[in-house]
Formats: sequence, C-alpha cells, structure tokens
Amino acid sequence: MIVGVPKEIKTAENRVAMIPAGAEQLVAHGHKVLVQKGAGIGSGFEDEAYKAAGATVMASADEVWAESDMMVKVKEPIAEEYPRVKPDHVVFTYFHYAADETLTRAMLKSGAVTIAYETVQLETGELPLLTPMSEVAGRMAVQEGAKYLEKTFGGRGILLGGVPGVPSAEVVVLGGGVVGTHAAKMAAGLGARVIILDVSLDRLRYLDDVMPANVELVYSNRVNILEAIERADLLVGAVLLPGAKAPHLVSKEDLKLMKDGAVIVDVAVDQGGCVETVRPTTHEDPTYVVEGVIHYCVANMPGAVPRTSTLALANATFAYALKLADNGWQKACREDHALALGVNTVGEKLTCLGVAEAFGLDYTPIEVVLG
Repeated sequence: MIVGVPKEIKTAENRVAMIPAGAEQLVAHGHKVLVQKGAGIGSGFEDEAYKAAGATVMASADEVWAESDMMVKVKEPIAEEYPRVKPDHVVFTYFHYAADETLTRAMLKSGAVTIAYETVQLETGELPLLTPMSEVAGRMAVQEGAKYLEKTFGGRGILLGGVPGVPSAEVVVLGGGVVGTHAAKMAAGLGARVIILDVSLDRLRYLDDVMPANVELVYSNRVNILEAIERADLLVGAVLLPGAKAPHLVSKEDLKLMKDGAVIVDVAVDQGGCVETVRPTTHEDPTYVVEGVIHYCVANMPGAVPRTSTLALANATFAYALKLADNGWQKACREDHALALGVNTVGEKLTCLGVAEAFGLDYTPIEVVLG
C-alpha cells in the first residue's frame, strides 16, 4: 500500500501524523511511504530523518494525495483539501464530524472511506486514539486557564494555587473522563480547589479514591452545575459523547452567575462545546469575552506542544495504521471491531450514528457495509 503523510495546514497546527520510526516499520512491511516536504519540521522531525527511514519526500501536498492509497493525518481536511480527497482514498485522522456538517457532507461527496481516530472504541468503552490528545488537552486546559486568569490577559488577577494566607482559585471541571481527570490533576497539583462533576457514580467513586484531598467530587445535575459555576474562577469543559455533539450544560444566561474575569476553557469545542457560547478559536486569536467571562476555545490545543503531542499520538495510532496498510481497510475492520467503529463514512454512506443524528442524515451500520 502507498501511505501518504501530508503537512498539516490548519492554522498553527505543527503536529505530524507519522514519525520516522513509523515510516521505517511500514517500509519494512513492504509498503511505500510518501511524506510531504516539511511535514514533520514543526514537531522536530526533519525531511532527512524520513528519507533515512526509507520514506520518499514529495514536494507538494497534491503529489502526496494523488499518489497515495491511504492518507494519515492529524486534523480533519479543511476546505482547500476537499478536492484532493478521492473515492479510492482511505483517510485516517481526527474528524469530529458531529460539530461540522459542511465537512461531513464534503467527505460523503468525496466517496472516500474515512476512519476517525476519535470513534475507534474498545469493548471497555475506552477511546484509545482520543486518549493521548485528551491527556494533553486536559493538562493544557489548566495551563492556559491559569494564564488567562492573569490580569494582563484580562482575567481576575488570581494565582491558581494562591499563597499562604490567601485563598487559591476554584476550578470547576465538567466531566470526569480523560480530559477532566488530567485537568483536575494539574489544577490540584498547583494547589487549586477543584470540583469535578460527572453523571457516573462509579466514575466519581473511582476518582474519589485516586484524587488528592483538594478535589471534590459532585454528581452532575442542573442545580449542582449552577452552584459550581457561580464559585468558579476557571471552568473546564470536558464532556464527551463519542462521535456525537456535546450537550450544552451551561447556557449564555448561566454566564451571568459567573464572576467577571473568570475563564472558560472548553476542550469539547471540537464536538460543539458543552458551553452554549463557545465557538472554535485559533492559537493566534484564542479568546473572546461573553458576559464578562473569558472564553478560550482553541480547537487544536495540543498543536501548541507538537513534539509531545506528535509522539503521544503516533504511539497510539501506528498499530492501527499498520493494520490498515497490511490488510486493507475492510479485512482490518472485520478482524478488529474497535477499528470498525472508527469508520464514519464509506462512499456516500454515513456509518456513525451520532453524526447521522446530529444532522438528520441517513445512517448505515458498518456491519451492513462490511457484510
């Protein structure tokens, strides 16, 4: 199989989908790897490293797309990439379709097979290809939130951990999954008072066992959310429904309860956000203010730490990419149900229920497509 690795062109996206070590293994399995010139530089991987691994470095994205059978990426194709996606392509990347109807319709129109990292799901419910970036984003949420709480960035002028004799900040985390857990660990480690809200009592019991004493676990309902956000200096949105649009747990009207200069970091922005007022922003222009509350809603937060993020992502995705290359997508998905759940479109068929429900589109189960 010919595997293509294009340079990411989303704003301020410096990650790359495959590192030289991965290219070397694919070549050892008899595959050809085409890497666009400069694709890995933002993550610290020079073109020469890919050449030494046996990959071919191509001058342009058009060449890589035109000559490849499978494209491995980090972020979903953006508008200028849509024409490059062809019916004979398998595209393996993050898609987050449920937050973007235009992208969904464009990929259906392309006729390609698209496999989304974020919906590959194990029998345990774990999302193995979303987990590494969720870990990064959860930790970054607190790092960025702490920065924007500084007065120089428009915040309340609060040090997250306080100092002796002065109260620390209050951090509220909506969701106790991977993002929420890592956000809470970071905030607690800095000395903040942390509240995690989640609807799973089993998850709350687990977190109660592993979190430090400055983390409070609260069942998530409307009353408790409103009480928590009223206290919050930093609110982290960490709600995830795999493959579906995130529910709005905080409305625009609710923001009036929050303190002026408080900060919201909604990591769920890729899936539409769990705060009604969120909209995707970029690293160049990361924030805006609604009702006196600073919103940080960068849709590719891990792109700001590309070396860490690329290595973490490649560690998780490579085994699946190799399986797809060795077996072809159909055989690979028949043999691996977790990977089959990652298939979101096949030709003009939409095979992810959450996306179909988000836009009122026809749904075809992947089992039907695979026969």
